[in-house]
Amino acid sequence: MCGIVGYIGHRDAYPIILKGLQRLEYRGYDSAGIALWDGSEIQLCKTKGKVEELKQKCESSATIKGNIGIGHTRWATHGVPNDVNSHPHYSNSGDLVIIHNGIIENYDPLKQELTKRGYKFKSDTDTEVLVNLIEDVKKNEKVKLGKAVQIALNQTVGAYAIAVFDRKKPNEIVVARLGSPLALGVGEDEFFIASDASPFIEFTKNAIYLEDGQMAVVRNHKDLKIWKIKDDSLVAPYIQELQLNLEQIEKGGYDHFMLKEIYEQPDAISDTYRGRMLVNENLIRMAGIDDNIEKFLNAKRIIIVACGTSWHAGLVAEYIFEDIARIPVEVEYASEFRYRNPIINKDDVVIAISQSGETADTMAAINLAKENGAFVFGVCNVVGSSISRETHAGAYTHAGPEIGVASTKAFTTQITVLTLIALRLAKQKGVLSNSQFNEHLRELEQIPEKVKKALESNEHIEVVASKYKDAKNFLYLGRGFNFPVALEGALKLKEISYIHAEGYPAAEMKHGPIALIDSQMPVVVIATRKGHYDKVVSNIEEIKSREGKIIGIVTEGDVEVRKRADYVIEVPETLESLTPLLTTIPLQLLSYHIAVMLDKNVDQPRNLAKSVTVE
Repeated sequence: MCGIVGYIGHRDAYPIILKGLQRLEYRGYDSAGIALWDGSEIQLCKTKGKVEELKQKCESSATIKGNIGIGHTRWATHGVPNDVNSHPHYSNSGDLVIIHNGIIENYDPLKQELTKRGYKFKSDTDTEVLVNLIEDVKKNEKVKLGKAVQIALNQTVGAYAIAVFDRKKPNEIVVARLGSPLALGVGEDEFFIASDASPFIEFTKNAIYLEDGQMAVVRNHKDLKIWKIKDDSLVAPYIQELQLNLEQIEKGGYDHFMLKEIYEQPDAISDTYRGRMLVNENLIRMAGIDDNIEKFLNAKRIIIVACGTSWHAGLVAEYIFEDIARIPVEVEYASEFRYRNPIINKDDVVIAISQSGETADTMAAINLAKENGAFVFGVCNVVGSSISRETHAGAYTHAGPEIGVASTKAFTTQITVLTLIALRLAKQKGVLSNSQFNEHLRELEQIPEKVKKALESNEHIEVVASKYKDAKNFLYLGRGFNFPVALEGALKLKEISYIHAEGYPAAEMKHGPIALIDSQMPVVVIATRKGHYDKVVSNIEEIKSREGKIIGIVTEGDVEVRKRADYVIEVPETLESLTPLLTTIPLQLLSYHIAVMLDKNVDQPRNLAKSVTVE
């Protein structure tokens, strides 16, 4: 949530910051703003709406020259989305300007105290409180900006990534983070500041990711200084070479990032198992598992914590782990897990799943698990993210950048990693024979080509979408491994088309949802030949007898469902445990085409953010 961009150096800052904000639009936002130092004053331009609207406003009414600047895309937490609540925010004197991602939880008592001291507030935001607290500390303690920021942050409770600029000392920007990501790009006599590396990828491959509880001063023509907010101790900068490239974060000829990312799934899946799955040697190698194999083998249970699409991937993993590796699994919403006083034992393994590696609820669940002595294993997509650093061990998916807010390739690559882990443990435990193990490896190796085959139904799916795009409600049904896929399909439709949809286990239909079925209700039924096929066909009969409209996701060559359904969409045959990697593809495309036909913002759906770094 929210996007931060900053620049200090020898280039014109405005185009860098504007382009950076456009790169961060995927994070979700409702307003945007830029502050630039023009050599004598801070020029501020901000507006409710999109970055394109900010561009028009800045270029028609504001000075946009300068070599130092900060920019922001805001996702509203305190105060409605409007021009006044947009970032950046000035302090009362006008000397300080700030951008902020996160939430200051104790902003209200701080605001009351500052009000007693004569401070006035124009916005409803917690951020304006923070910048005035910094100003108050700076004035009363008679300290420099960096020290004032440090003292102020030690008085706050919450999460933040901030960048602060002082017009009286226009050669530095102070940054800090706790719970929200912040990356620094290191160039030749210049620095870049951003929520992730995408805004500065074409300028430098050298990046520093601030750790939680760290702050830094970036200055013209001086070395970077990093220190801990709590105790003032200096931290040696650790520069990483970025593997990201510019082509990965551009649309590449597709109309939307979401469509591009749907079509990238064959490569993303093969990239995720490449080097780990050695089919000819009948072997899986994963350092994070191999180095901690006893932790997994001795675990009484595995607890999976995640949110949203990652939670659905965890549900698929529950079926896979229990079926293949015979290990008990519990899947928890991270947001509930952290608050319900869960029972966590020292012989539990907790697997935390997150695309961004920054999800606040999942991070809190990780910390809770670690405090209780559990071994915590992370699965995420972003190298250097908080989850990758805070877990005891982990495995990256190799999906590449996912810009569309509605996750697609993150889901399939997470399932791929989790399948590899389950197979590795199953072989170590001896619950799969060598031939069964090899059959799974060979079938997983073929999944990318089978996903390509499933993508060939795109034009047919577009026809189905045109038929049902005006429906007000959808029901998605699946059994076994494909019940979580039904949940994920419903979520995709809700996220990007704003059509109400619910996912259910097919057998639960008779326990309530069947009351909703009539001639206006499209019902998407996942009915592959593997897994309770006859039972699902019976469910279809029940829908048909109530005039429901049936869209069947079926195995190639299916006959029985085709006789009964209004439309069928075929996927190739595979092992039952791997079917989610194929059945999810038509559901992603169906949601995409319906949203496009309804003229929705597919890549940036309303109210949603890609990286949910606040509760």
